[in-house]
Amino acid sequence: MEFKRAIYPGTFDPITNGHLDIIKRASVIFDEIIVAVAQNKAKKPMFSLEKRIEMVKKATKGFSKVKVIAFYSLLVDLSNELNANIIIRGLRAVSDFEYELQMGYANASLKKDLETVYLMPSLENAFISSSIVRSLLPFNGKVSHLVPEAILDDIQNRD
Repeated sequence: MEFKRAIYPGTFDPITNGHLDIIKRASVIFDEIIVAVAQNKAKKPMFSLEKRIEMVKKATKGFSKVKVIAFYSLLVDLSNELNANIIIRGLRAVSDFEYELQMGYANASLKKDLETVYLMPSLENAFISSSIVRSLLPFNGKVSHLVPEAILDDIQNRD
């Protein structure tokens, strides 16, 4: 039986319960999940790359199949480097689907055997996004129900 390694790429600024939900679902399907935290300076992340990696590691500590890395390249180049031909993406709404479909096709045009698997979070996590969390933080809005408990201190005590 073939070893199934999948990459779950994203900015994870910060990781949310929605992301964790997708990681849990993917862990049932794949032998190894590589959570690839993108540098992505274009998005102007709230948290540094190092802090985002640290938070993802804390949030996924109990997942034996998860490895967390940083990445700075094209996703197809990373998939070649890691010998992983499966990309995991989460879908919350139709608007996500349109964007993710385009990205999946673009990646497939660069690497024919690269497959994108789309997973939906549970209904309770379907509305959660990192941007919602970031929009609440400047106002000290409650985020404890949106992010993993393991990173709550990191988020509340940010610089």
